[in-house]
Amino acid sequence: MTTPAERYAASRRRARQTSAMGALAPALEEFERELDFPLDDFQQQACRHLASGEDVLVAAPTGAGKTVVGECAVHLALASGRKAFYTTPIKALSNQKYLDLARVHGPDKVGLLTGDVSINSEAPVVVMTTEVLRNMIYGSSSTLDDLGYVVMDEVHYLADAFRGPVWEEVILLLAPTVRLVSLSATVSNAEEFGEWLTEVRGTTAVVVSEHRPVPLWQHMMVRHEVLDLYTTRDNGPGAEAGVLNPDLVEAVRRVERSTAGPGSYGGRNDRGRGRQGRGGRSSGGGRNDRPAGVRPPRRDTVVERLDAVGLLPAIVFVFSRAGCEAAVDQVVASGLRLTTQAEQKRIGEILEATSVRIPAEDLDAVGFSSFAVAAMRGVAAHHAGLLPAFKEAVEALFVSGLVKVVFATETLSLGVNMPARSVVIERLVKWDGREHAALSPGEYTQLTGRAGRRGIDVEGHAVVLYASGVDPNAVAGLASRRTYPLRSSFRPTYNMAVNLLSKAPYPRVRDTLEQSFAQFQADRSVVGLARQAHKQADALAGYREAMACDRGDIDSYLELLRTLTDVEADGQRERSQARRRAVADSLGGLRVGDVLEIPRGRRSGWAVVVDTGTPGFDGPRPQVLNSEHQVRVLTTAEVPHGVRVAGRVKVPRDFNARDPRARRDLASTLRNGLASGFPGSARERDRAGGPGSIGSAENAAHETPGSESSIARLRSALRQHPVHGCPEREDHLRWARRAEGLLADQTRLNARIASRTASIARDFDRVCEVLLELGYLEREGEDTRVTPAGRWLRRLYAERDLVLAQCLQSGAWDALDAAELAAAVTTIVYSSRGDDEGGPQVVHGVGARLGQALDATARAAAEVEGLEREAGLTPAPPIDTGFVRLAHSWARGTSLSDVLSSGDMAAGDFVRWCKQVLDVLDQLTNAAPSPALRSRAREAMGLVRRGVVAQELV
Repeated sequence: MTTPAERYAASRRRARQTSAMGALAPALEEFERELDFPLDDFQQQACRHLASGEDVLVAAPTGAGKTVVGECAVHLALASGRKAFYTTPIKALSNQKYLDLARVHGPDKVGLLTGDVSINSEAPVVVMTTEVLRNMIYGSSSTLDDLGYVVMDEVHYLADAFRGPVWEEVILLLAPTVRLVSLSATVSNAEEFGEWLTEVRGTTAVVVSEHRPVPLWQHMMVRHEVLDLYTTRDNGPGAEAGVLNPDLVEAVRRVERSTAGPGSYGGRNDRGRGRQGRGGRSSGGGRNDRPAGVRPPRRDTVVERLDAVGLLPAIVFVFSRAGCEAAVDQVVASGLRLTTQAEQKRIGEILEATSVRIPAEDLDAVGFSSFAVAAMRGVAAHHAGLLPAFKEAVEALFVSGLVKVVFATETLSLGVNMPARSVVIERLVKWDGREHAALSPGEYTQLTGRAGRRGIDVEGHAVVLYASGVDPNAVAGLASRRTYPLRSSFRPTYNMAVNLLSKAPYPRVRDTLEQSFAQFQADRSVVGLARQAHKQADALAGYREAMACDRGDIDSYLELLRTLTDVEADGQRERSQARRRAVADSLGGLRVGDVLEIPRGRRSGWAVVVDTGTPGFDGPRPQVLNSEHQVRVLTTAEVPHGVRVAGRVKVPRDFNARDPRARRDLASTLRNGLASGFPGSARERDRAGGPGSIGSAENAAHETPGSESSIARLRSALRQHPVHGCPEREDHLRWARRAEGLLADQTRLNARIASRTASIARDFDRVCEVLLELGYLEREGEDTRVTPAGRWLRRLYAERDLVLAQCLQSGAWDALDAAELAAAVTTIVYSSRGDDEGGPQVVHGVGARLGQALDATARAAAEVEGLEREAGLTPAPPIDTGFVRLAHSWARGTSLSDVLSSGDMAAGDFVRWCKQVLDVLDQLTNAAPSPALRSRAREAMGLVRRGVVAQELV
């Protein structure tokens, strides 16, 4: 950690050591001679700044070649006898860069450190993830000796909400004698970022290039036509002046006029049943739920058309994992084949190498066969839920030109080098974790940046699919605005606090944090916020004048109206909860042999109960067999109105759901019973009228005690209010609601203004309050010291680091065996996706000992959350027990097929979460306070690191 004075002195030393081009000029000339292409202007400019001893920030479009500047830094380091670290945000990019640099400099001079992998770590050039470098700095690693250059690739990742703070930690803490090379995508505030880098590290040259080496043309696809977005193909920096193509406007009008009622995809029926996708998951597309109107063309139609006009290879961004898998299934089912026999042979060789990485017994479980069938046709999916081996194979096949179309989520737009001739965007709306939000210009630029392969294509193409509601003017707005501001996500964490305080006194740490980019941006924004607050105050005065009513107080009337709405909503919630309880009761009352009618959904039809099952998070989950001899687990979500018992069949005592013959025999018995109408089953039908029936579930909901008297009383008060009879009442209310919303905005804005000054340091103070309360810090007068417990916390880098430390310190996990410890660790790393329900719910079937440990973990998390609220911090999300049962089964030796079939998780997600569990277990081998727990963590790592998980770590 350095002071401003120390940084200034270091800057002066650098100025004395290197004049313009100085001693490194010959090394730079040698670097340029070794390249097989001439440097672009921005590359030359950045490399010369580097050779002059300056830090450099390079912001350029995807595919422009900014990594050449990082490679120049590596060359200069080797030429001067110093080390170079090349950091990346993700392991896949680290692996890719390691191979690139090893090819140039030789494997003896290049190492790799990603947490999972350590290769030649003391080499003069080491590629690593940014977290590894951060941990080295905190640990004062000797590997940092003689470090001359650090390249931070994809530095715009510091905007990432979860991992972004690591970038700023490194920038703030890296020794001032180290030259920093920051490589970023094109951002609209690169100069601001460069000013901050200069302030905290010394002179930083900002090199910005907005020139795309491969021009990008913008299009829209309307039904089967690919039309230019603009009248001219001016898609470079002057695209703002482009005029919307009248042929496109006319095509949109024509197709809208021709659409009557629900549309079809390219004129074909798209109502297919869900198919089994890669990883054993159902892959419904969900596209038939769109409202009537013009729909996007079918995926196979899109691929056919792109192929016909020479726009393959293409990346099609779908924004949904299930949608990616469904798109591949749809193209394969259409019979399209995009590969030649020679290409198929080469694809087969790569797939053979991929299959060797996966244990033979797991190939079916991970869906290798369907993955291979699609790849052989030149089609693949790429998303976070895909097995890493599959993702790497897709990347290799696509870069080699063997796979022609990749259906991907937006994660592909960052990091891994996979350019294409064209990029297709299916929708301009995506789920951001909370809601469906429109794509921003920055996101659009990031996605379309993949289009155009330098040295291969003379131009790239961006294609937006037309559907009703997609305005070509809006697409033109996205395409022409190059706004992608970089916003800091920096925040003090518990691990950061104890690490910084172990190296410097409290005031100096505070000073360091106040130099963060987050604080830099906050201080600059206060002036603009104050101006905005003044405008809001003027507008609020006008609203209040417009809402005034001469008959009475509009505020009190609006409050009465809101109270009525809330009471009515509470009654509805009570009825919904009662319905859910009744449905759970209906499932809980089932017996083996009961024949049920499942009224709707993909699993509608008749089924027989073969196992009453164990209660899940949402109630009982019986196992049933349908007439097609398929065994499924029935949940309350699938029967929102309960189930009806129509009769009974005899289920053999020794019935085994895994035995195909037993399933066929019982399904035959079920069909026979259905054909005969279950004679003699009146008693069962009588039972259907009691608890456990559709009717009883609905009746229970209607019988739930509501707030009818309160509602009636409030309605009466509303009618008697003086404002109620005002003929302009609705106008008054409209203005009152606007005033209310504006007042809330103004309150929030004033709070933002008040919180901006020294906000990061204040958050640090609050973090330290929590640590003091829990005994990780101690304070005597002005001196704040890290306690022995805090020294253990220094080694814990998990997202829920403090909860993990509390579990270790309290002994909550001491009694667990190795498999149970692995399962308990999942609560520290796992988070459910999207709308999945997470949280510390009861986990059944894992034993009392693990159950008690999970309860203790939940209590520790609740204690931390309470202290955070008291201190004024935003509490972390509660622990999530959704991965406990799967991890426990896996660590106990259950096959991958059985583990995946017992939950709703893709193979790729399963492996990814196991890797994160391994990462924390590895930390525990050094950070657990007792030797026994450290030993058990090592044993747990051995249990988790097997099969496909172990193969993905090689």
